[in-house]
Amino acid sequence: MNAPLNIDIVQILLHMLNLVILTGGLTLILYRPVSAFLRGRREHYEIIEKETAEKAAECDKLKAEYEEKLENAEKMYEERIKSAQRDAADTAGRYIAEAKEKADALIRSAEDEAESRKKHILESAQTEIGELVLSAAQKLLADTADPETDSALYDRFISTVDAPEQKDEENE
Repeated sequence: MNAPLNIDIVQILLHMLNLVILTGGLTLILYRPVSAFLRGRREHYEIIEKETAEKAAECDKLKAEYEEKLENAEKMYEERIKSAQRDAADTAGRYIAEAKEKADALIRSAEDEAESRKKHILESAQTEIGELVLSAAQKLLADTADPETDSALYDRFISTVDAPEQKDEENE
């Protein structure tokens, strides 16, 4: 069979058969396994992406809880500091008040003791002054004690007492 332009139909059919076998073989040998591998890989990455999204959501949730706890801890820390400062101020105030009370008691005690010492000193001074006056008077009287001096003193006393009465009568 001689075909025009030297085309052999059998050769064409054989080439077509080779092409179909090659395409079918490659589909079975390469395309399906590669397609299955790619599909499995896609599913694997989709699962990983879902897990990552879930973990990211969980991380965001944990981060929010952490920030809330941190904020609460900071508030609690500030409250404790303020409480400790108030307690320290109260304690210092109590110590100061106690110290003032003790100081006032010591001052009162010292004033009382000073007052009693003053009274004692005044009493002893008065006693000493009285003794000195008595002693001086005894010495004076002992040195000048005679009947003439006594009578002159009495006369002088009487004249001194009568003199103001006479002046009062003259003034009236």
